[in-house]
Formats: sequence, structure tokens, C-alpha cells
Amino acid sequence: MTKKQWKKLGEQAVPYLLILPVVVYYAAFWLRPVLISVIGSFTDAAGHLTLQNFAMVIHDEAFIPALRNTAVIVLFSVTLEFFVALFLALLINRKFVGASFFLFLAMIPMALPSAAAGAMWITGLTAHGWINSLLHYLGFLAKGKSIYWLAGSETSLLALLIVVDAWQVIPSVMIILLAGLQNIPEEMQEAGYVFGGNYLTVLRKITLPLLKPTIQTAVILRLISAIQIWLIVVILLGFSRLPVLVERIVYYHKEVRGLDISYQMAMGYTIIVAVIVSLVSLAYLQVSGAFKKERGEVA
Repeated sequence: MTKKQWKKLGEQAVPYLLILPVVVYYAAFWLRPVLISVIGSFTDAAGHLTLQNFAMVIHDEAFIPALRNTAVIVLFSVTLEFFVALFLALLINRKFVGASFFLFLAMIPMALPSAAAGAMWITGLTAHGWINSLLHYLGFLAKGKSIYWLAGSETSLLALLIVVDAWQVIPSVMIILLAGLQNIPEEMQEAGYVFGGNYLTVLRKITLPLLKPTIQTAVILRLISAIQIWLIVVILLGFSRLPVLVERIVYYHKEVRGLDISYQMAMGYTIIVAVIVSLVSLAYLQVSGAFKKERGEVA
């Protein structure tokens, strides 16, 4: 090889050398558990290869409710969080007086660990918790009356979980969108106003199209985390009352680990969740046009 060819090869190798530490880290701390889970999902208690684990998961009486509840949470939670986070990001991006303090207040839920947030909400949602006390103080609830927040139907419990989850997650989505908004050149938006556009027109035809890559990142990250929701569900409702997919993994792995099929059920649920996460992410990328754009750039 000539000197010029070696130089070109070195330039091409730089990106791969930069990501090499990440690849080594994932190979050491991520690849091994993944391989163990995959092998365990196709292995019975005796160590023989089988598909029976997936059959047991599908025939589990909690599987369909867990799948349905997870789908409802993902659909409504992600939608609610995106639109509220976008509204807050657009509001803060206008840099009004006190915007920094408002941003600080909005980020507080994001700073709380999930366990701490769950503990805070469980103390508020009891019959004599701080939520009912606040409603009494404000006059919205008659003296001696209490709302039993955690004693409702499955639909009301799902709505409650969506609200609680949104309260904690909206700040993180808002920060991603706000970062994207602040990277949009102001000259492009000002040009829209110069050519006669109002705020909504500039938002629809300039701001949101330029924000599309950031929106894709925020939505995909939120989709993945919404499918994996479980801790807040267990803290508020315990196991099995309102099953979701990842809660089933924890249930079989921790709560009933002594059963003969516990490990196989947990591994089966794990692979099913991984497949669902991958398919949902790919579907969103396809619908949003990310793959088409990438193919166009390559062409």
C-alpha cells in the first residue's frame, strides 16, 4: 500500500477507534447478560433446547392483560408527555422573565429517583394522604370525605399511572426538545416572520420540520422506557393487580423464584419485551421517514 492509501485508511479508522471503548464496555457488561437471557429463553429446566418457555408465557393468564396494559400506557403516556413537553419547551424557549426559574421547577420531578417518586405518590394517594388533605384545605373535598385513589377500576388505575408517569418523565422529554429548539438558527424563524408568517405558521413550516430529528430521538427513548415501566406500578399497586410486561419479569424472577418454571418464564418474558421494543422502535422510524431519509442521503 502506498503512503496515500495508508493515510486514507487511517482517516477511515478514526471513527471506529473513537467508538471502540463503548464497544468494549458493551461487550463486557451488556453482551454477556443478553446472551444468557437468549439462551435461557430457549432452554428448559433440564438444559434442553425448547420453545415451550414462550408457549408458557403466551398461555400465562396475565400475559394478555400485561400486554394490553403496557400498550395503553405506551400509547397514552407517550402522546401526553410529548405534547405537554413540546408546549413547555416552546414556552421556555421564548425566554420570558423567570424562564430559568420555571425551567428549574419543571426539572424537579426528573431529579427524583423512581423509588422516591413512587414513595411520594403512595403517601399522597392513600385515604388520609397529602392529596386528600390538600383538597380538604382548598375546599374541593367535604370534611370527613376521602377519595380512595387506589381502589378504582382498572381503567381509572391506568389513567392514574399515566398521570404519575407523565409527571416524572415530561421534564426529560422537555429538556431534549428544548435543546433541539435552541440549536435552530433564529435567522430562519425570523425569515418566516419577515415573509408574512405568524407564530403558528412558522412553528408548523419551519420550527417543527427542523426539530424532527430531535423529536425522533425523544419519542424513541420515551417509547422504550414506557414499554419497560414497572417500578411505579409495583410501588403503587403491588404485583399482579395491574400487570405489565416488565413487572411480570420481576415477578417471576424475584417474587416466585422458587417455582420450577420461574426462570424460564422470566427469560421468556424478557425476550418478548426485547422483541417488542425493537419492533416498536423500527416501526416508528419507518413511519417518521428516518429510513427513507437515510437511504436518500446514501444514494
